[in-house]
Amino acid sequence: MKKVLVLCLGLVTFGAWSQEAVVVPSISGMLEQTQGNIVALAEAFSEDQMNWRPAEGVRSVGETILHTAAANYYIAMKMGYTLPEGVDIMTMESIQGKEAIIDTFKQSSAFIKEKMAMVEAGTFGDEVDLGFAKPNRLSSLLIILEHNGEHKGQLIAYARSNGVVPPWSQGGQ
Repeated sequence: MKKVLVLCLGLVTFGAWSQEAVVVPSISGMLEQTQGNIVALAEAFSEDQMNWRPAEGVRSVGETILHTAAANYYIAMKMGYTLPEGVDIMTMESIQGKEAIIDTFKQSSAFIKEKMAMVEAGTFGDEVDLGFAKPNRLSSLLIILEHNGEHKGQLIAYARSNGVVPPWSQGGQ
């Protein structure tokens, strides 16, 4: 009976460890795909279209991309990670030029991916004070994924409004 109990405990422990070992890589993989789509979409817009906005007072294409980049940095900072030198999330949305906008987004994507890999499963339940909410660390990772997905969708709508076909749906227009 003791052997069966030890075997069961071992399997439960291994099962729990296995689940924890896939959480961050799974979220990170989904985020990488979403961010890759944002970059591909940003590259499909012309330089002039980076300044397009659907209405006065609404973020432009470029501002939306930069807002998403700033949020990646902001949430990482709130999770306790130090921002790279020279990164100013308060003025990020004022960056101009298609190349600079895309480069800024790519840098934030690489930064958040690196920081996500540092999150240990044992800290998933730790509270993170985002200023507007106090989720745990796992929820904060999901907020990053969801926020990038939200703005990918916004950029798809912007693209379609400007006759830009998302690169991944070329041919199925």
